[in-house]
Amino acid sequence: MSEPVISGAGDAALGAAAALPHADAPVPGRGPADLRWLRGLAGSAFRRADTLRDERADSRDGAFERALRDLPGWLPVRSEPAARIAALASAIDALGLRDCPDEQVAQRMAEAMASLRQPPSGPRHDAALTLALACAGEAARRRLGLWPHPVQFAGARVLIGGQLAEMRTGEGKTLVAGLAATVMAASGAQVHVVSTNDYLARRDCEEMAPLFGFFGLGFGFVIGGMEPDARRLAYAHPVCYVSGKELVFDYLKDRLAGHGLLPARVAGLQGFVRGGSAAAPLIPALHFAIVDEADSVLIDEARTPMILSREAPGLHEPALLAWAITGARGLRPDVHYRLALAAREVELLPAALEACPPLPEGVRAMWQSRPWRMQLLRQALTALHLFQRDQHYILADGKVQIVDESTGRVMPDRSWEQGLHQLIETKEAVALTAGRDTLARMTFQRFFRRYWLLAGLTGTGAEAARELWGVYRLRVRRLPTHRPVARRTLPARCLPDATAKWQAVADEALAAAARGQAVLVGTRSVEASEAAAAAFATRGVVPVVLNARQDAEEAGIVARAGEPGRITIATNMAGRGTDIKLPPATRAAGGLHVILTEFHESPRVDRQLFGRSGRQGEAGSVRALVAADDPLFKPLPHGLRALLARGHWLGLAVQLAQRDAEGRAWQARRQTLRQDRELQRLVGIAGPMT
Repeated sequence: MSEPVISGAGDAALGAAAALPHADAPVPGRGPADLRWLRGLAGSAFRRADTLRDERADSRDGAFERALRDLPGWLPVRSEPAARIAALASAIDALGLRDCPDEQVAQRMAEAMASLRQPPSGPRHDAALTLALACAGEAARRRLGLWPHPVQFAGARVLIGGQLAEMRTGEGKTLVAGLAATVMAASGAQVHVVSTNDYLARRDCEEMAPLFGFFGLGFGFVIGGMEPDARRLAYAHPVCYVSGKELVFDYLKDRLAGHGLLPARVAGLQGFVRGGSAAAPLIPALHFAIVDEADSVLIDEARTPMILSREAPGLHEPALLAWAITGARGLRPDVHYRLALAAREVELLPAALEACPPLPEGVRAMWQSRPWRMQLLRQALTALHLFQRDQHYILADGKVQIVDESTGRVMPDRSWEQGLHQLIETKEAVALTAGRDTLARMTFQRFFRRYWLLAGLTGTGAEAARELWGVYRLRVRRLPTHRPVARRTLPARCLPDATAKWQAVADEALAAAARGQAVLVGTRSVEASEAAAAAFATRGVVPVVLNARQDAEEAGIVARAGEPGRITIATNMAGRGTDIKLPPATRAAGGLHVILTEFHESPRVDRQLFGRSGRQGEAGSVRALVAADDPLFKPLPHGLRALLARGHWLGLAVQLAQRDAEGRAWQARRQTLRQDRELQRLVGIAGPMT
């Protein structure tokens, strides 16, 4: 079963537009961008706009391209040679910009841009790009107080070349993205820096604002709740920071209006059509995108298509929803249905409907049809058994709010479709929300392929290299750390059950805190974080908990997590983007100690959590303390799980479980992409559904 579709409300922010934003569109007030100079730097990563706008480009790939896409995952991964990094740093130092006045640095940047716009020439372009990076670095030193180290300069060069830079956690990826964005915006390109959430989009934009201001480059950010005019203004700047979900939803709004399918009553009510003419598009052009935490955005979040929807009368009456939940609760496993927890699938058996009570009176006639009732009952079983409170959603303010499993954050404006959201509300006995009509949809896979140039940053790109290459043509370039890693990895332990695990976690954390280390306990769900906190409470210790219930305080919680003796329990630290600063006392005691309490489906996420410790050559330590009854291990054979309960064969069990889980996730993303292409084929150019 593919993941349930999550839709975003479109009523409150639908913008009207006369034309679609596309790759070669000029930016108002700036003229058309001449990006041909990128061909010499980006090579095959440089994309032709007309090919990208053709949504059947994949079907036209030749045999050679298809063969490349199917090559083993190691091929798209290359390491940046240390000699090449050192040569770039030496060339930048040799330019001697430190003693130049501000005006001269800005003038040298203009000279570099003029040289880059000339017909491609390897040595001249390399020298011009080095000069541009040097100017951006000098501006960062003067305005931010940060002189980029050689690996950061090399990372910026990788981004400008249209590749994905794999840089360890703590290497300063925010500044790397800022350097690349500065150079690209100075060339005339429209730059989108794409983050995982609104908080990071706003924070990173505000941090890098002095750097952009040095060269007179406008900047802005887009976050949820902004009005269309404010969004349009932010996107019109040379540099715009925005989360992936907001960006795709805004693109869909422009597509609706451009195809003439924006409902007139909605446009009129919202005041987007003025004087009989449509307003400008929200997004003026798709030139260059830097995707931060690229594996999270381009891989993990790509499992679910983005759906723009509006409130509409639902097909599911409250009495019908109650009938479905009541009936599903009365069904017995292996008699009326079968659950495949690993694949997240429900199979109804023939006797299921006969075991349910009669339909309530007054429901639509369609529900008398057996296939319709079967589908509804299957959805009710899904709501009961495959979607758990404090893992997939939380109850807040009397509402069911979806939790993003990859980041642990709440998505308050999102809902599941096909009645699933209302069934979960019925299950939890909260007020029902209105049904929704789909207006437009698009996958991340197809959207991000529309940029002239796509680049990314992440700490863990190698594991997803094959998919990044096959779907986005992004080659992973692995960069070394600026300083040697001093983190100690302690032997992993597997406990018989969750109760024993939480006691072991408490023992380990309290021992590390007593030594003066800061402790970070990583969990996979809200429920798990609260179970961990309860284990500490029995010992009279109250740790700091960060999960979907404390989203608003997360920056402050993470910023203080490095204090000596402090214990922080956090759900899904991947992509939170806030550094854990260690004072001297914590570093002297051994740094940050990270405890992983449950392996994730992807080893990338485990690496991201461990990467919180030992940043920039600091001391640190990590250990995995897991239980044999963790959900990841449940699909394994009984014999292997029995060995796990006795503490044996943990490494093999993790390898097998993660390989199977990643395979299922990859199949789900492939299915999403196939469905997307099939819808596009059926709809053609008649509408923006895909």
